[in-house]
Amino acid sequence: MKKIRKAVIPAAGLGTRVLPATKAQPKEMLVIVDKPALQYLVEELVASGIEEILIITGRNKSSIENHFDYSYELETTLEEKGKTELLEIVKHISNMANIFYVRQKQPLGLGHAVGCAESFIGDEPFVVVLGDDIIYSPESPATKQLIEKYEELNGGIILGVQEVPEKEVNKYGIIDPLNKLDEKTVEVRGFIEKPEIDEAPSRLAALGRYVLEPEIFKYLKETEPGKGGEIQLTDAILKMKNAGHKLYAYDYDGIRYDTGDKFGMFKATVEMALRHDELKDEVRDYLKKLDLDKIK
Repeated sequence: MKKIRKAVIPAAGLGTRVLPATKAQPKEMLVIVDKPALQYLVEELVASGIEEILIITGRNKSSIENHFDYSYELETTLEEKGKTELLEIVKHISNMANIFYVRQKQPLGLGHAVGCAESFIGDEPFVVVLGDDIIYSPESPATKQLIEKYEELNGGIILGVQEVPEKEVNKYGIIDPLNKLDEKTVEVRGFIEKPEIDEAPSRLAALGRYVLEPEIFKYLKETEPGKGGEIQLTDAILKMKNAGHKLYAYDYDGIRYDTGDKFGMFKATVEMALRHDELKDEVRDYLKKLDLDKIK
């Protein structure tokens, strides 16, 4: 079994849920405290042992490449002014990982975006991390948890899931469990996209992390476009499962923030600020003193 060392981050979406902030700026580059959302994902992957990362981009996404690139002018200025601490932070960004890019030329769905990574992935298992989902998990990064489960199970497709409140199952793709392997792992029969509350087979929702095997590309090519002309990754995964491949769901530890949503972005900003070494005390004091009656 080959080691997982590559990851794909689809980042070609338009970010319509957080307009107007994304009119001229990628949603993945919206700032949470002092870092763009995408940097949190890259840091998670690096901490999970990933060596090479492919970011799937689209039009008007050049700021993503600029952020992770070497910045001669900025580094020279910081060095000349003796701002060594900031200089090290900036250098770290461009050195943290081997990052590659490919453009999704048409917005044809998540499955199509992942399919754009075929040449990069080759014949290796890999991770997909969605650009909207930041997971705070200080004990062990969410991606690392999935990779360790993949190694323990000796392969298979693994969906990163968490339990959601019953009243919210109609917002997510919900897992239909087949067999429970342990307290956090189930074998998957299938899944239902945004079921009615009384029709949901469980409360386990697929949330932004996948371990896939290279055979997925064959099934993506065979998957017909669905609603809106989009090719869905979940359709290809089910095709692969029905052809005899193992499909599991793993309930990973961590706090998830949906940064493609305005309130999710707000929650991430507040809670990350409360963990930030430089800001946490000041932010906590501010929130305690906040007089909500005076804010209108």
